[in-house]
Amino acid sequence: MKNLIAELLVKLAEKEATVKEQVAQIEALEIVVTALIRKLDPQHHHEIMTTIDSAMAHVADDDDDAQLLRDHIDRLLRHPRH
Repeated sequence: MKNLIAELLVKLAEKEATVKEQVAQIEALEIVVTALIRKLDPQHHHEIMTTIDSAMAHVADDDDDAQLLRDHIDRLLRHPRH
C-alpha cells in the first residue's frame, strides 16, 4: 500500500512538472504573439483578425471549449497584454 501511494505521489509530481512546463510555454508564446501583433500595421492586423474569425466560424458555437478558445483569441488580438 505504501508503494502504491509513493508511486501515485511520484506520478502526481511528474504531472505537475509537465503542467508547469506547458504553462511556461503558453505564456512565452503569448508574449511573442503580443509583441508581433503590436508591430503590425493596422491593415495586416485586420487581415489576421479576419482570417481567424473566418476559421472560427466553422467551430460549434455551443461548445464550451470553443468559447474558451474564442475568449483567449479575443484577448490576444484585441486586448494584448502590456
